[in-house]
Amino acid sequence: MIRNGWRVLSHFFLAGIFLVLVQSSGFCAALSFQNDTFAFQNATVLKYKNGLPTLQRKLASDPANQYTRRCFVMSRSVVQFHKFARFDSRGPALDDKQLARRIRAIARHRPWAPALPEDQRIVFPGYANLREMSKARREVFQKNLGSGFATYFRPSNARMFFQRGREYQDKTHSNLDAALTRGDLFVAYLSTYPRLSINHAVLIYARHPGHSESGTEHYLVYDPNHVEAPRELTWSPGERTFTYQKDIDFVGGPVRIYQAYGKWLQ
Repeated sequence: MIRNGWRVLSHFFLAGIFLVLVQSSGFCAALSFQNDTFAFQNATVLKYKNGLPTLQRKLASDPANQYTRRCFVMSRSVVQFHKFARFDSRGPALDDKQLARRIRAIARHRPWAPALPEDQRIVFPGYANLREMSKARREVFQKNLGSGFATYFRPSNARMFFQRGREYQDKTHSNLDAALTRGDLFVAYLSTYPRLSINHAVLIYARHPGHSESGTEHYLVYDPNHVEAPRELTWSPGERTFTYQKDIDFVGGPVRIYQAYGKWLQ
């Protein structure tokens, strides 16, 4: 009985040490698609048919969404909220001005910086998670996350013109695996230049468990254009190529990936 009592006490003691370490370090739990992503979506500027852009007139039945060109902004912001924000559903919700100030404060954090300890994070009371809050306060978020137009002028976008070989994609794949292994997130710029079938940013946040017999690796992706469920990216070691899932605004198939927000000027 005494031995069992000491065993129980030791378990409680170790659990307490773990909680202290988590709260006082930059520990970051795994990203949950249903909790840690935005409830609203980014919209494409062009209308698409079978995954290809078209000049077809927008129909009255098409869903209205004026929030466009924000795929980089939203992917980056999910990283920043995951690393630097804390939610407290017990407190009273902030008014629009207070909430706007805290959203802008999150956006000023460098997305490549280590995650903050829980007790140093910016607190958002009244909501349990990012998805819940962004659903209830969509307009405040959209007005304060940042400009999408500015992302067209990111210096690192120029990589698509001259870093197009499979060796570079090999290196990117290694960097992706390294980031996920250390518990980090990976914002990916997807391009098919000189074709223009995709020019888009997404957030790769986890691996699918297991490998296929061919060695193909599967990754879970938060795509700002699709709020309903994760998308899938694959890596084929034989072809040394990434492939992105087909949907309404992408014909599907091989893409080149460039990491964004992994360091300064990236």
